[in-house]
Amino acid sequence: MSIRAEHEIHQRRKGRNIGVGLMLAAFVVLILALTFVKITSGDFEMPRIEEGQ
Repeated sequence: MSIRAEHEIHQRRKGRNIGVGLMLAAFVVLILALTFVKITSGDFEMPRIEEGQ
């Protein structure tokens, strides 16, 4: 089994995949940060369930 040089298209795809992965990770961090800020701001209350309905 010989070692072949990586084709140019694979290098492009690898770069694009890394970019998409970083953007996805940044989006997840943003959502987690917004959720954390909303919950710790003190305005967050769990919805109350009224009995008898």
